[in-house]
Amino acid sequence: MIQLSQDSIIKVQGSVSSPKGFIAKGVHIGLRYAKKDLGLIVSEVPAVSAAVYTQSHFQAAPVKVTKNSFENDSFIKAVLVNSAIANACTGKQGMADAYEMRRLCADQLNVDPEMVAISSTGVIGELLDMDKIRKGINVLSETDPGDGHFEEAILTTDTKIKQTCYEMTIDGKKVTIAGCSKGSGMIHPNMATMLGFVTTDAAVNEQALQKALSEITDVSFNQITVDGETSTNDMVLAMANGCAGNQPLDENHQDWNTFLTGFRMVCEDLAKEIARDGEGATKLIEVRVSGAENKKEANVISKKIVGSDLVKTAVYGTDANWGRIVGAIGHSDAAVSPDSVEIYIGGQCLFKNGEPQSFSEELAKDYLLGDEITISVELNIGDGAGTAWGCDLTYDYVKINASYRT
Repeated sequence: MIQLSQDSIIKVQGSVSSPKGFIAKGVHIGLRYAKKDLGLIVSEVPAVSAAVYTQSHFQAAPVKVTKNSFENDSFIKAVLVNSAIANACTGKQGMADAYEMRRLCADQLNVDPEMVAISSTGVIGELLDMDKIRKGINVLSETDPGDGHFEEAILTTDTKIKQTCYEMTIDGKKVTIAGCSKGSGMIHPNMATMLGFVTTDAAVNEQALQKALSEITDVSFNQITVDGETSTNDMVLAMANGCAGNQPLDENHQDWNTFLTGFRMVCEDLAKEIARDGEGATKLIEVRVSGAENKKEANVISKKIVGSDLVKTAVYGTDANWGRIVGAIGHSDAAVSPDSVEIYIGGQCLFKNGEPQSFSEELAKDYLLGDEITISVELNIGDGAGTAWGCDLTYDYVKINASYRT
């Protein structure tokens, strides 16, 4: 269980290149019509790295190749990412292209191919245009770093870049943790189309970093949903290069909880931004569940509620229809005592003791007109608590996905 401390942590303006020893680039190579579509993160020294991946049976070629990079050790020097084409379900040619993509980047950096991770996002079932990839990697090598360029290059149907950055003090040294993500549709991660990249200049033990990423992913990226669909390409990758000069962090370090808190804050920020930017979305929905038998069951119920199409459409229509919430809770796999459940929207109690409660429809509608909505559920059968994030379901979601390939 992660124990969190919030001492000496400050949110600042920054990007994945803000931690010491990292640069990030992004260029347009023609995979997308006009926007940047090839991005690169490079650490000046090999970075201890950790990753979590999609649990889809149809894992994309770049996911498999990145797993290969981690087979012998956890040190990574660079991450190369393309958008527009997912290179998923593309057979032997797709695997060959993914390995070539990794090798070409490694050659430019003069490192072993296993020191490079790769990732792709976009349309499933189409092969990469390798001529553009080859030329693009050469262009990247000649391009100066630029804030936001990498973050833009990894986007697909996203409406904005998603990035965050925190600073903290560890061993008396300033440590920075930053990250960026992409994702707007096909979002219902189970890792571990969403990608997340976290960089830090902290020195971190490799086993401790992997454990932290896995645990924090479960309460951040794995607690968001837009449309209930898990991508073939989902990946979150963290790099820690040690350039801050602290003693290596693990569970026994006196400042471990401070690092964990900063790490979790980065991942939660990025996860919420993905949910907020869901395709066609107008509102961020946060569901807080307390009083469950345990934390796992609270997480299950919170994600079940925020993933319900009926709940999502009710929020879009500013309809405080608590029956939709009851319906979502009712078919979850978690333990529930119906007569003990309480449901709140915007602070008003709508359901309690197995029966409806008197509330102001007008106040509820005014609250639901906002762009951040909180639904709270108290189960009253234990002390487990969990939170999930999602968005409303609008007409624009259908329009975007009805013509995704065109």
